[in-house]
Amino acid sequence: MEMDLQAYLKRIGYSGSVKPTLETLQQVHRCHMLTVPFESLTIHSGGKVEMELQWLYEKVVVQRRGGFCYENNGLFSWLLTQLGFQVTILAAQVRNRFTGLFGPPFDHIIMMVTLEGQRWLCDVGFGACYELPLSLETPSPQKQVHGVFRLKHQGDMIFLESSAEAQGDVQGGVKDATLGGEINWTALYKFTLQPRQWKDFINMCEYHQTSPSSLFYCKSLCSLLLPHGRITYMGYRLLVTTYPAEDGCPVVKTTQDLTDDEIPGVLKDQFGIELSSPLTPKDENIVPPSVKY
Repeated sequence: MEMDLQAYLKRIGYSGSVKPTLETLQQVHRCHMLTVPFESLTIHSGGKVEMELQWLYEKVVVQRRGGFCYENNGLFSWLLTQLGFQVTILAAQVRNRFTGLFGPPFDHIIMMVTLEGQRWLCDVGFGACYELPLSLETPSPQKQVHGVFRLKHQGDMIFLESSAEAQGDVQGGVKDATLGGEINWTALYKFTLQPRQWKDFINMCEYHQTSPSSLFYCKSLCSLLLPHGRITYMGYRLLVTTYPAEDGCPVVKTTQDLTDDEIPGVLKDQFGIELSSPLTPKDENIVPPSVKY
């Protein structure tokens, strides 16, 4: 099956200009985040993730599924290139929120887009992260509806950090870009600007499908950004996070326990996913890696 640019844009609900402008970049990034789930369901339903663009297109666009970083970001980099953007693939190491440790090299794939002399960080394959590309030209906090983010440089290494405290009040909680010392920042992942190639990530794609130190192997999950929150399925739970519509209001989080019989309906109704093979729900503890990176 031929990879169709227009079918991809229709899949993510984008109908605007296809000129390679900043507005186009921002909108296709946001549309992707709101329509294509971050998920590991293939691993837990008898399948295997393939590092092949045609396979990814068939899964995400035709079957209307999602994927983890190599899938979502790999296919999104193709989309941006087809639209005329200058795309550089980068490698990142994710800080596991369960173990607090960074993953191995090539743990995560991200993109840098260079546009009119400005560099933008793009990532539609991380889950709970930024909905719009982040500027790589400033260390100042960058405020969005779903959080406050900053890029901190330590030599050649760049740390993407977010503020959980500010996240619940992002419309008014960060007064200006000088409040870095007053915010409790949490590292999400670290990376350098060294260009990488698609083939560099093949071994780590296998790792994430087989290693007890990988989130994706240990937990069956599916997560999708909402206009003012996020909905996540994991194991036998459905978690919904709602960000406040008014300044000063708290973030609301709810958890619903699920049975085996309820999970397929939740995946279909909440994420638009119908699996071709039965899912084996999983939510095991992640084994910390033996090597610290």
